[in-house]
Amino acid sequence: MRFLRRSDGEPDAPDEAHVGRPPGERRVVTRLVILVVVIAYAVAFVLENRKDVRVHFVFIKTTVSLIWLILLSLVLGALAARLLPLYRRRRRRH
Repeated sequence: MRFLRRSDGEPDAPDEAHVGRPPGERRVVTRLVILVVVIAYAVAFVLENRKDVRVHFVFIKTTVSLIWLILLSLVLGALAARLLPLYRRRRRRH
């Protein structure tokens, strides 16, 4: 409302765009929403992959839940991704 503005230098009422949450609080809310979505996805992933499968390791055969096989593969992959660069650096030095 233009006719209600003060002429004594006091700031106008805040615009509607700036009335919401402060940027720091918006960031926290966004992170919480993303965290809830990731947790919901992880729970759904586990529930969808709980079927038992037969696994043939080199010397043994066993039946495990598919989710444990997937998680084992992720851990082994992460371990290999961490150790391979160390091995390559060491090999280049010699």
